[in-house]
Amino acid sequence: MRSLTSKRPEKSLTNLLKKNSGRNSTGKITVRHQGGRQKRFYRLIDFRRDKFEVPGKIVAFEYDPNRNVDLALVYYTDGEKRYILSPQGLTLGEKILSGKSAEPKTGNALPMSNIPIGLPIHNVELHPGRGGQIVRSAGTVAQILAKEHGVVHLKLPSGEVRKIKDNCLATVGQLGNAEWKDTPIGKAGRSRLMGRRPEVRGTAMHPASHPHGGGEGRSGVGLKSSKTPWGKVARGLRTRKKRKYSDKYIITRRKK
Repeated sequence: MRSLTSKRPEKSLTNLLKKNSGRNSTGKITVRHQGGRQKRFYRLIDFRRDKFEVPGKIVAFEYDPNRNVDLALVYYTDGEKRYILSPQGLTLGEKILSGKSAEPKTGNALPMSNIPIGLPIHNVELHPGRGGQIVRSAGTVAQILAKEHGVVHLKLPSGEVRKIKDNCLATVGQLGNAEWKDTPIGKAGRSRLMGRRPEVRGTAMHPASHPHGGGEGRSGVGLKSSKTPWGKVARGLRTRKKRKYSDKYIITRRKK
């Protein structure tokens, strides 16, 4: 596990992060079990990697409270500073580059047409110029399986294989902090600092608060199907609207 080198974030790359605690613009709770989290800053992260052909130097590795992967602070030769997602194997003082001329090494961002088949990548664009949208979580990695007619066949962490245009950018390397998912929260107080309020079983409530509530002693859901707190069927009811989404770019569905 790599040690972090900086405790304070770069001031020019931070904004105040507003806390809504699950409430909408009128103050009504629309998402339950949220609220009371620790104050934090939002770090502005360069998902686009559009600083083309300008070398940058890694000067610090930092913790980000808003995501499960660590950040690397980059100083570019023209004086600009940016945060990027920190992959495994990146070291302090290492030079990185973005663009067509960049070599396919850890931390460099380049079009997938220039990345060799089988090399681990992350922060992948779905549309050219939009910035990385997938494979951005701790420990995740994608892999190019094939290239044909201006598209690449990309295997995602879920096991899905899909087509993406080969001029989309991707960053070489597997993201770090892979042990994040194995770290126990440890105590209820840490969960509260994350902004998670307690969840209460419907069967433990009274009948005015939940369809599962009430009854003498410990009682289950009952003969009828499970319900949401608002009385809708909780299991099996289709709630998605029919949309004109296409699956023509998906070669293999994700693992069941």
